[in-house]
Amino acid sequence: MESDLPEPVIDFTNPPLAPEGKILEAKKFKVVTVNNFGRIANRETAQAQQFIEDLGNGVVLEMVGIPSGEFNMGSPKDEAQRFNSEQPQRQVTVPAFFIGKYAVTQAQYQAITGQNPSRFNENGANHPAESVNWGEAITFCEALSQQTGHTYRLPSEAEWEYACRAGTETPFHFGPTITPDLANYNGNLTYGQGLKGNYREQTTAVGRFPANRFGLYDMHGNVWEWCQDAWQESYEGAPFDGSVWMEGKHQTLTVLRGGSWYDRPSNCRSASRPRSEADNRSYGVGFRVCCTASRKQAKVPYG
Repeated sequence: MESDLPEPVIDFTNPPLAPEGKILEAKKFKVVTVNNFGRIANRETAQAQQFIEDLGNGVVLEMVGIPSGEFNMGSPKDEAQRFNSEQPQRQVTVPAFFIGKYAVTQAQYQAITGQNPSRFNENGANHPAESVNWGEAITFCEALSQQTGHTYRLPSEAEWEYACRAGTETPFHFGPTITPDLANYNGNLTYGQGLKGNYREQTTAVGRFPANRFGLYDMHGNVWEWCQDAWQESYEGAPFDGSVWMEGKHQTLTVLRGGSWYDRPSNCRSASRPRSEADNRSYGVGFRVCCTASRKQAKVPYG
């Protein structure tokens, strides 16, 4: 992918500090990189810091530390099947924060709200909560904050893409293409030279597919994820500091990220950013939560 912007810079040496009363724990996981056909070309072990919120009755929420850094938000001009709303690509600085290792699950949603609106709820405790609109996701964050004593919210659009890419600049965090062995989407369709495969026609349990380099799962496919921001037609005038962008004429439209189990693979790209009415409730839409933490500001080159 061609870009005139600098390479991403991530401060792996200074992870975010845990919220008060929480202890960070190092977790190891496998990361894969694929070739142009979606076949795994490299496997390696990575490590991330996380803390756990106990939601009661054996249900926990795992929050992964994302170090501060700079990344190129949006898609380069030569990325296949890109949309005009993904431009102009520009470098954004993102402060350190914590984000859910997985999309909020049905068990977690029910533990906080006492309800489970999900369509795919048969044996679905560890499947993502779906059929949740933007306002309900906000209400969940408020209730979670009250129960835990820590401030939870939806990610900004910049935070979501930064967390998804994890230092990569390819269309997907594992490489130039995607296959149904790597994510849950409509496997009857292809992207680039990737191969067709299983179309599951429903959500899958979280954590089934390979993590990215930050230790996050299902950032491509399974369910769309709400962001805090109002949708904009392009990045003209967007903030460069990773903050939420609410100004503009589309106040009733919000941003979705990541693609879903029923989507074409191009919609699952790291840069893809469709819009939706905030009151939309779909069995392909869920969310994951963020928690802001203290951090140091030194930066080192990614690698």
